[in-house]
Amino acid sequence: MNEGAENEMVAVPPGRVTLSDRRTERSWPVEIAPYRLAAFQVTRTLYAQITGERPGTSPGDGSPVEGVSWWDAVRFCNALSQRDGFAPAYHFDAEDDAKDEGEGIEWDPSADGYRLPTEAEWEHACRAGTSGPRYGPLDEIAWYRGNAHERVHDVGGKRPNPWGLYDMLGNVWEWCWDVYDAEVYGTYRVLRGGGWFDEHWSCRASVRRRSHPTFRVDDVGFRIARSVGG
Repeated sequence: MNEGAENEMVAVPPGRVTLSDRRTERSWPVEIAPYRLAAFQVTRTLYAQITGERPGTSPGDGSPVEGVSWWDAVRFCNALSQRDGFAPAYHFDAEDDAKDEGEGIEWDPSADGYRLPTEAEWEHACRAGTSGPRYGPLDEIAWYRGNAHERVHDVGGKRPNPWGLYDMLGNVWEWCWDVYDAEVYGTYRVLRGGGWFDEHWSCRASVRRRSHPTFRVDDVGFRIARSVGG
């Protein structure tokens, strides 16, 4: 990764993506407006600059931050927005965010600040105009169980996808904004992308995982997005 590129944002064109869920055997199309997405997963260095904290077990500052909850990620987005002079994308209901259940928070789509991508935005960006399960040979584009030696790696070490986005598959799973399935799993949020400890079948553009918004897991991080106009 180039020095100073930690916050580099890539312009993602509009499009259409069909999401699918293997558990329910359901699929649904989503229209995507243009937006910006970070070329890299948020690193431990950038996270520490904004929060003063260095969660995770990796000794490298260039590795993606991991062991962060969904709530940690959305709070980071607001703090980074404030640092850079943008309108925060998320609004919290007074004391409601203290219960940390994924409720009591609203996303303002008109805000120009940083935010988590939606699940549809994530998959659209991951595919980058390709139609297969991956945007290239897995060993060339991703750190996963077959080549990661059971550890996280610095961001940007593998080949990017056609739109210049790195580690969209592998290294760490990435939080998305969306609720996974409210009727069955309540406030659990969507994770995408696969991680360093996953087998090859989990590192595909369509694979969905879920976790509670307060959970901190050692193979889960995130990358940031911004709405166009921001």
